[in-house]
Amino acid sequence: MNKKQINSIDRIELMQTFLRIVDAGSLSAAALLLGMTQPTISRRLKTLEQLLGLKLIQRTTHQMKLTEEGERCYQHASALLASWQMIEDDLLGASETPRGTLRVLVPHAFGQDQMIVHLQRFLARYPHITVEWMLSDRTPDFLAEDIDCAIHVGALTDPTVVARLVAEVPRIVIGAPALLQNRPFPEHPQQLQTLPWIALSTFYRHNVTLTHGSTNAEYPFDIQPQLLTDSLYALRNAVLNGIGIGITSEWIVEEDIAQGTLIHLTPEWHAPPLPVYLVYPYARYYPVKLTLFLAMMREAMPVLSGTQYPRQGVARQT
Repeated sequence: MNKKQINSIDRIELMQTFLRIVDAGSLSAAALLLGMTQPTISRRLKTLEQLLGLKLIQRTTHQMKLTEEGERCYQHASALLASWQMIEDDLLGASETPRGTLRVLVPHAFGQDQMIVHLQRFLARYPHITVEWMLSDRTPDFLAEDIDCAIHVGALTDPTVVARLVAEVPRIVIGAPALLQNRPFPEHPQQLQTLPWIALSTFYRHNVTLTHGSTNAEYPFDIQPQLLTDSLYALRNAVLNGIGIGITSEWIVEEDIAQGTLIHLTPEWHAPPLPVYLVYPYARYYPVKLTLFLAMMREAMPVLSGTQYPRQGVARQT
C-alpha cells in the first residue's frame, strides 16, 4: 500500500477497529463484534501500524499482547474517539434527534415482561434509535462485547463499573396447596426447614435468611434443595407442580396467589429484596442516546410492577 492510499484511509475507523481488537482480546472476536471478516480486521490493524510506523500488537499462535507503543496508542485512541463522539453529537444535533444503536443486556424475566412497555415508549419517542435487547442474567464484559449498559439484579461483583441503584425486588416464600396437605400452615421460618425445597441458584443455594416485616428480626437456616435452577419461571412452575417450596420475586407469582394455585408461606417473614442496578462502563463522555436511555430507566425501574424504590441509598459509582 503506497503513501497516497494510506493517507486517504479513515483514521477514525482504524482507531475504532484497533480499540475493538484490544477490548475483544483477538482479531476473530473483534471481527465477530464488528460484523466483518478476520482478514479485514487484520488488514486494518496492519494499515494503522504502517500509518504510525510502529508495531502496536505482538501476535503469536496462542497470544496477543500490546507493545509499549500499543498501550500508549490505546489510551490516546480511547480519548480521541470519546472526543469525536462528543463533536458528532454537538454538531449533528444529536441532542435534538438522537440516533444510532444501543446494545443493552437485561435480565430474562424483567426483559421479556414488565420492561417492554417502557422500552416501547422510549423507541416511540426516539424513532432514530435502535435498541439491541439482549436477555441474559450474566454479568457482561462491556468493552469486549461492545455493550452500552446493563440492568443487573442482585449483588455486584465488578467494582470497576458505574452502578446506580434504581429499585428493589421484594421476595417471598411460596408453596403449592397440595404440598401442604396434612401439614400445619407454616407461620414461622422454623416450620419451613422440614419441607422439600427448590432453590434459585443465582441468589441462594443452601442457606436462607428470612426477616420479620415488623420487628426486623432475622432467622437464618440451611436448606437441602431437591432442585436448583437459574430461572424464575422454572422455579415458579416447579413449585406449582408440588416439587417443593421456594423463594421467588413477588411479582412473578401475584396472580397465582390471587387464584389460590400458590400460597404465600410465612407471610410475616420475607427474604431480603434484590437490588436492581443500572450498570455501564466508566467513560469520559457518554453519547446522548445512552444518557437518554439511562434517564428513562432510572424513572421506570422503581415503578415497574414487582419493584419498589430502594430503601437504602440511591447510587454507587466507582
